[in-house]
Amino acid sequence: MPDAVRMHLAGRDGGNAGVMGLFLCNASRLPELITELVKAKPAKPVALSLVIDTGLGGVPKALSIVESRAELLALRMVEMPAPADVDDVWLERVNEFVPEDVIRVVEPRRGGVEWLDGIRRVVDHGSWPKIRCGGLSREAFPSVDEVADFLAVISRGEASFKATAGLHNAVRHTDHETGFDHHGFLNLLVATSRLLAGGDVRAALSETDGAVLAEEAKGLTDQAAHAVRAVFGSYGSCSLSEPVEDLEGLGLL
Repeated sequence: MPDAVRMHLAGRDGGNAGVMGLFLCNASRLPELITELVKAKPAKPVALSLVIDTGLGGVPKALSIVESRAELLALRMVEMPAPADVDDVWLERVNEFVPEDVIRVVEPRRGGVEWLDGIRRVVDHGSWPKIRCGGLSREAFPSVDEVADFLAVISRGEASFKATAGLHNAVRHTDHETGFDHHGFLNLLVATSRLLAGGDVRAALSETDGAVLAEEAKGLTDQAAHAVRAVFGSYGSCSLSEPVEDLEGLGLL
């Protein structure tokens, strides 16, 4: 936690602050975060995405803790995994617990028709669906078809989404140590652009040539770029430096 706070505050004040989003923290670790922020004395509150790892019933207490330290934390987003049978009753409780001005992000469990149905329900209740793009096992990485199916549901609902895990780099590649095929965040961005324009989404997700993706991203008009970011709203990364280095190498910053 001390390292995370130090790196976030440094990134927030550095030359690449414009590409950095929210600080993610599990609800169970809020006391640690607050302790470190008290020591750091930030000039302004840290914009926070609160990741609920204490169950839906733990949301009110976690929000109360954040609200009591408004000089240190500004709640912008609340993220949580959905139960296997995510239904309207559960999603309504999420809406009741989380203030309207805070983005709600819900991650249905991937796999099968039930997953896509869950995403539709999340969209219908005004939350952002989240897609997990990697992890510690091969099964944790969705296929290109699965990501494309996810985006197709997003498109029909005209919703925003968040991606997480496995997206350390801009471009799709195979990890030489694990053999896992990693999705790239730039692939997702270009795929979202094609989704809105009626283009080939699967080809964008499969592309491994960074120059091709970068050229397409550079060609977006301001209006198209804003439309893409309104849909692909956020993604989680363990690092600020790796994405920046990739984007600089592709001439995109």
